[in-house]
Amino acid sequence: MIFVAMSPILRIKWFVLAVLLVATGAQADPSGAPAQSTGESGKAISSDTAHLAFFLGDRFPSAAACKACHEDHYREWSVSPHAYAQMSPVFNAMHGTILKRTNGTNGDFCIRCHTQVGMNRGEPLFMSNVDRHPVSREGVTCIVCHRINQAYGKESGRVKMVEGDLFEPVYGPTGNKELRRVIGSGEYWVNTERGKPGRAIHTDVKKFFQLVTPGFCGVCHDVNLLNGFRLEETFSEYKTSPSAKEGVTCQDCHMGTEPGRPSGYAVAPAARVGDVETKPRKRTNHMFPGPDHSVIHPGIFPHNPDAAKAATIREWLTFDYEAGWGTDEFEDAVPGNAVFPERWNSVDERYEAREILDQQFALLDEYLAQRKRLLQTGFVLGEVVTERADERGIRFTVQVRNGTAGHGVPTGFDAERVVYLQVTVTDLDGTVIFKSGDLDPNGDLRDSHSRYVHNGELPSDPYLFNLQSKFVIRNFRGSESEQVIPVNPSFDPLPFLRPLTQSSILLGRPVNVRKHRSSIEPNGSRWALYEIPGARLTGRGPYAGKIKLILGMVPVNLIGDIKEVGFDYGMSPRDVAEGVLEGHVTLWERDVVFDVSSKDRTPSQ
Repeated sequence: MIFVAMSPILRIKWFVLAVLLVATGAQADPSGAPAQSTGESGKAISSDTAHLAFFLGDRFPSAAACKACHEDHYREWSVSPHAYAQMSPVFNAMHGTILKRTNGTNGDFCIRCHTQVGMNRGEPLFMSNVDRHPVSREGVTCIVCHRINQAYGKESGRVKMVEGDLFEPVYGPTGNKELRRVIGSGEYWVNTERGKPGRAIHTDVKKFFQLVTPGFCGVCHDVNLLNGFRLEETFSEYKTSPSAKEGVTCQDCHMGTEPGRPSGYAVAPAARVGDVETKPRKRTNHMFPGPDHSVIHPGIFPHNPDAAKAATIREWLTFDYEAGWGTDEFEDAVPGNAVFPERWNSVDERYEAREILDQQFALLDEYLAQRKRLLQTGFVLGEVVTERADERGIRFTVQVRNGTAGHGVPTGFDAERVVYLQVTVTDLDGTVIFKSGDLDPNGDLRDSHSRYVHNGELPSDPYLFNLQSKFVIRNFRGSESEQVIPVNPSFDPLPFLRPLTQSSILLGRPVNVRKHRSSIEPNGSRWALYEIPGARLTGRGPYAGKIKLILGMVPVNLIGDIKEVGFDYGMSPRDVAEGVLEGHVTLWERDVVFDVSSKDRTPSQ
């Protein structure tokens, strides 16, 4: 482990100055350059605080600094779930709510995976991302993987990054052979010494064996609490999977040419120094598409140095892109007395902002397309079998398969992933005679967590097929109940996260909280059963069935459960919920016909 040499007194001094930096809202350049003379609040920043911002930027270089030579890697990463990890208002509010309900005793357990830089810098556990250091907002940024030099194992994200500025060594899969050639060839105008002319470049690439192994992913993707609760088990699932037995790694499926499949890797230069490319080699993809997607303003995500230079986060949040600002259609119709925020008062500024946003939209669309391809690999709509279709009614089953061999689906934070079948059956006139998997007015499925079901305004869905796991919490009288957030209720005015008093190994499970798992094992399948009684048939057949397999990032009821601490970027719960629902994606759909006069056991498709 490499540490910055500092005396205890100097460490205290830097810590105090760090607190001052947060308090003043000082903002550093995304590349890690010295802080501006004023923060986003417009207040002056002292020279000590500006000096500290420069020092902290050197300790943890921004991804924007890596972009100078690794532009393609940066582009993929900038829109990835890794890049969104800390920017997510859903995560930030959930983390804040758990801190509040445990009286702070949950500590950095959640956030240390989402902003390693922020926690290594000693930032507050809960605060607005607007006021975090720019590199902290980058979430799982370049240095979180490429400045790690130890095999930590399943540490639930508690790691120490090697600190140092851009010139310090990085850690990679192949070592420094190509870097030595670049530095010594004279073909590339690079600079390996601080203060010298030329493109700044790290001086060494140390080969780190674990970076290309599933164990490296397991550092964050197996999450276990001190009370024995296994929150996420993706790495553990992988270790017992067919893929692990065959030697297929996490990286093979999630960094190759086809998301979710061991499809091989691209061959391309790893860097472009100026206009000169390095030699082609195995080229991994850093987009890592998954269930998550952005619900925030496109001016602040994906990460984009041009957007950061054009406006602050607070200024971007006042740019009404949905109204069409910066488009000919809008600007040609703007009345002369129209009032805009000061930053966007100029029509030229609005047009320039729109040019940046158009690039952002294109990248977001590319990510969503990759996301759907990945999810279609994992979740497969299988057979539809009609068991009965006569005057007594219709009975049929629908199969959903796990198309992967590496882990269950859903995996990871599976208690907040909604993956459901939406089934509608209509008669010849279009009258709906059966439905399941429909949403209530809030956008929730009709299960026990729907407020409309809870209040008796809608019936529960008896045929609901949903692969979302559920948190089961033990109450103080010994009974258990499902909860949206895995925090035990407490009668204590100062609730706290309680360590286990009994062995979870001997008991076979944690005592106070567990998960009711609903995910499908690797290469496995589940069947959903649907029955329509004869009394519901109208006699206007044949009957048409529409079956959809749909995935949502999180349930809307989660938004309602974490709203008590507020959402970042001035977003309301409705804003967040609407963004979540916009991201629901239909992975597969199937049309079937039920002819009550037919004796066939399989429908026409």
